Amino acid sequence: MPLFYQQDINLITKLGVWKIEEREDFFLGSVTVQSTVTHPLKRLQHLAGRFLLPFLFPDFPHTEIEIADTRKPFLPEEQYHFSISHCSNYAAAIVSNAERVGIDIEMITPRVDRIKHKFLHPDELKFVNTYSVEEQIKLLTVLWSAKEAMFKWWGRGDVDFSEVLRISDFLFQEKGMMDAMFVKDDFTIPLVLHYQLMDGLSLVWVSSE
Repeated sequence: MPLFYQQDINLITKLGVWKIEEREDFFLGSVTVQSTVTHPLKRLQHLAGRFLLPFLFPDFPHTEIEIADTRKPFLPEEQYHFSISHCSNYAAAIVSNAERVGIDIEMITPRVDRIKHKFLHPDELKFVNTYSVEEQIKLLTVLWSAKEAMFKWWGRGDVDFSEVLRISDFLFQEKGMMDAMFVKDDFTIPLVLHYQLMDGLSLVWVSSE
């Protein structure tokens, strides 16, 4: 069973990463796929992400998942808050029975350098430039993952990544935390994000009340 990574964040919040090595029928024995997902790889990613939800919490009612207008999956009764992400042959999920959550997993690739001005604030770009070129690619991927996780945590769309999702400078290592702020309209919400680099992947997650 290719459970790549699992962490019990606290008593009410858990996350997991699945390395997809199975065929589709393995997952279909436990969960269903949306009819709109037709691409073979995307179907596998979709199924693996859904499979992780009851894997983390066995009583997770995966058959009750609905999709909001913002494309965010949710449970109407909010028995659990959850977030799913996938890239290549990996799927990640975070689930909590009390906290709002967001997760993102990305492959570390130089392509992120081409879009950095679209999702980073000028202050964040200055921070990135304090690192070597080699480290910048990893850091940029983590920052992109962080903003994707924050966006999923927010769950309501309509967000300018460079202005609304703001990340403070931090000591960049293979694993750590970063302080962030969600700044929109007349309110500001402080957040703490956690990240980990492993096997060419960037994994970032956030949870808050």
